Formats: sequence, C-alpha cells, structure tokens
Amino acid sequence: MKTKLTEMLGIEAPIICGGMMRIGTAELAAAASNAGALGVMTALTQPTPELLKAEIEKCQSLTDKPFAVNLTVGVVATAINYDDYVRVICESGVKVVETAGRSPEPFMEAFNAAGIKVIHKCVAVRHALKAEKIGVAAVSIDGFECAGHPGEEDVTCLVLIPAAVNKLKIPVIASGGFADGRGLAAALALGAEGINMGTRFMVTEEAPMHENIKQRIVEMNETDTSLIFRTFKNTARVLKNDVAFKVTEVEKNGGDFGEVHSLVSGKQQDHTYESGDVENGMITVGMCGGLIKDIPSCKDLVSNIMDEANEIINSRLATMTA
Repeated sequence: MKTKLTEMLGIEAPIICGGMMRIGTAELAAAASNAGALGVMTALTQPTPELLKAEIEKCQSLTDKPFAVNLTVGVVATAINYDDYVRVICESGVKVVETAGRSPEPFMEAFNAAGIKVIHKCVAVRHALKAEKIGVAAVSIDGFECAGHPGEEDVTCLVLIPAAVNKLKIPVIASGGFADGRGLAAALALGAEGINMGTRFMVTEEAPMHENIKQRIVEMNETDTSLIFRTFKNTARVLKNDVAFKVTEVEKNGGDFGEVHSLVSGKQQDHTYESGDVENGMITVGMCGGLIKDIPSCKDLVSNIMDEANEIINSRLATMTA
C-alpha cells in the first residue's frame, strides 16, 4: 500500500506505533519497524540523554528499517534540558522525529540541519496549521477517542481528520481510536495518509508492560475509560480503575492537583506498569481498547491490519460501486 506517508518515510505499511512513555523502548520500536510500520522510541522514557543515546544504538542494532524518536515537550513536572536530548537525536543518524506537547519550533533549525523529518502530534486544526507553518513534514491529529491528552475541544476523528485535511497541504496522520484494518480503511477514506496507534501496540507481545495490564485491556469495552484532569484544563483519558475514580471524586469536590499528585505520579505509574497492579496507578489507554481482543506480535498485528484494510478497500467497498 502506497501513500504519501509510506513514500515519505520509506515504510511498507501506513502505520505508526506512536511514542508512549514507558512503552516506547528500542525493542518495541524495532519490532514495529521490522513489521513494516514506523516504530517510535520515546526519548523521555530514558532519564538522561546518555541513556537515550544507548537506547537509540540498541534500536539500530535490532532493525535496519526506519524508526523515529518521540520528544514530548513541556508536559512533565521535572526540569529537562531538551537541548541535550535534541543534540543526541541529531547526532544519532535518526531521520524521523515525532514531537508532541508544545511546539517544536525551538528545535526545528537543529532538526532541519540534521536532515530529520518532524511529525508533530496535535489535537486541533489550528495547532496543525501552526506546525505546518514552521515546517514540519506531517502532522498526526489526535481525536477525542485517543489515549493520553485529547485536548479540551472534544472533536472526534470522524470530523477532526477531514477538517484537518481540508486545510493542510502536508500529510495528515489519523490518531485516536484506531486498532484494526477497518480503522485504517476509514482513515484513508477521510483523507489521511496513515494511522498512528498507541493503545493497540501496547497490547502486543513486545510491549514492555505487565501482562495483567494487557489482559485488562483485552477484557475492557469501549466505555471503560475515564476523563480526568478536566478541571485542571489538562484532560487525560485513562483506564477506569480505583485511581481514576479517586481523582474524579477530588475534582468533583473542587480539589486541586496537589491532592491527587501522589496517585498519578510517574513513580506510581512505574510501579503499576512493572507490578501489574491495575487498580492503583494511572494507566493511559484509548477508547479503542474496546476493540482489542488479543495480544499478537507486532509482525502479526501489522500483517492482520493490512490484510483487513486491503480486503475492505478492494473487495467489500469495490462491490458497492456501480
């Protein structure tokens, strides 16, 4: 399948394994890339730039296919010297970067000088237009269904993706709610050049996450997520569990973020992902978890999605036209 995205990145399938904190390791990125998609490592999963350098080198030893590094800017509480992370990425030979959070504008000169294509994740068309203006190669648009931070405007992919395609000249990647070939076919019909999946790649054999959490997502339905941090204007979609309930109660009672910080801290999330205690930590997951019913390898996942999408496009839809 050829799209502007596959041509631009040199990948076989128009699928990106989106950058995920704690999950975006060299092993998962390499597995996704070896399957024909674009694997994405997450820079800030590594506590220091030196560890990021080592992780990139590990990924390079595991695949000769293109992969990307995610750099999420300005959404963590701790102070980070982003210039050091950018320097490591630019010196590594990586040719694709996925940015998220704040604008990548401060780093575009360095990325351009290193010949790096930037894909910026955003949640609104106006943000995508700003990203296009500063020279990113493509934008990944997160609809309301997505895991993590969907923004505050609550626009679903069915509207958001074509709205972005209508106004942008650069390729648009559909993100939020995609987990199978039906989603890929739908995204292409909406004008996107591919899909970005996080939750679906979380539930693969190679994802470095406790099996208890993977199994909980397999068992969930599309209504098993919660929106928290709404009153703090930093909405996050997470799995419904005891922590999500407690945070929601604090917000209902007018509490501030300090009252919930210990429940949702990075340290607590690390414990949850490692121990498999699905109730006592924040677990980022999208509504598409309700569509996930197995734990395949990345190779089988990408192959199955491509087979299903091709079947829909070439057989089912083709028979409906006169």
